Amino acid sequence: MPDDASNTSPLVPGDSADEIARDIASIGKIEALPTILDVLCELTGMRFAAVARVTEGTWTACAIKDNLNFGLPVGGQLRVETTLCLEAKHLNEPIAIDNADTDPKYCNHHTTATYGIKSYVSVPIVLSDGRYFGNLCAIDPAAADVNNPRVLGIFKRFASLIALALQNQEVRARDLATLSSERATSELREQFIAILGHDLRNPLQAVSASSEMLLRKPDDVALVRQLAGRIKSNVKRMSGLINDVLDFARSQLGSGIGITVDNADGVTAGLQQVVKELQDGHPDRQILANISVTRSVRCDLGRVQQVASNLIANALTHGASDRPVRVEAHTDDSHFVFEVWNDGEPISSENAAKIFEPFWRNSTSSSGQGLGLGLHICSQIVRAHNGNLSVSSSPESGTKFTACLPLQ
Repeated sequence: MPDDASNTSPLVPGDSADEIARDIASIGKIEALPTILDVLCELTGMRFAAVARVTEGTWTACAIKDNLNFGLPVGGQLRVETTLCLEAKHLNEPIAIDNADTDPKYCNHHTTATYGIKSYVSVPIVLSDGRYFGNLCAIDPAAADVNNPRVLGIFKRFASLIALALQNQEVRARDLATLSSERATSELREQFIAILGHDLRNPLQAVSASSEMLLRKPDDVALVRQLAGRIKSNVKRMSGLINDVLDFARSQLGSGIGITVDNADGVTAGLQQVVKELQDGHPDRQILANISVTRSVRCDLGRVQQVASNLIANALTHGASDRPVRVEAHTDDSHFVFEVWNDGEPISSENAAKIFEPFWRNSTSSSGQGLGLGLHICSQIVRAHNGNLSVSSSPESGTKFTACLPLQ
């Protein structure tokens, strides 16, 4: 048979390499297929048999029995126009040739001439819903008695068995995906129950207890002022928890966290306001801020402030209490960059890989506050701006979160 490199085919634009690899893997999972190809070769006397995935643009070998040294590996491709497989597909019927030299239809056909073959069989592999997968093929440079009901009937039955095996794999894959989705839903349900049962209950109980004390001692001005501040703080915490849950729900429902993008010239003032609010709320901590945003940033300023607030609050919560939290914001030629550092116990590489996942909390942290949604929401907001949020952490340099947003 001719060794003509021009008959092999690169991946045709528009055909997905991932889909081809997936289909090759699916065929490879059919344990009986090597036996099927052996039987076909023994039945017909032909020395090359294969299962091919065929599209309008590609012919890809998924399984091969090669006693001809044809040289085509699994995953190898031929130019589909040099084969007869598409003709078999369009006819939706097998094509069988006993001897190309004497066959009135195929004696001068380019396929038999190109590959120097005399006998040929190609049977479409069609799933029960009508989807065409490819062909069960056999070829030989010698003549063979194949164009008869007995041989074609066996080829058809084997093609049907291959189609059935592929469909069973699809059903199993769908079942596994459904099971995985149900497990994920169950986990989310449990997490939301935990929110209601713990994270919201604690500040609600604090509000209730403070209200009871106000009712008992309404004339104690100093106590009233103290309790009012406590109520305000806990209401603010509950509001933040509820907002986080709503943002998370939006992201999970597929609509994503909404942003309203505009050219913002007040980024410096907006970030300084966030720093001041957090500094006022943590008078015993030091926040060192270097904020100099000299260019207009196309962003949702309110959401950028939310990112800044969450990242700084996270640093105050998990950083070393006797060390300052450092904040820096600036613009370069193409990006707005916001960074927050804190010293303290570094984040392990294992935890750094999942720190932006929802409901994740550092098990080594001494703080149990929050839902574990803050960093996840930050990452979603940054992503909505076509930006990137990353973390680096080491004992020497501390922990640094960096949000990078394109200016345009």
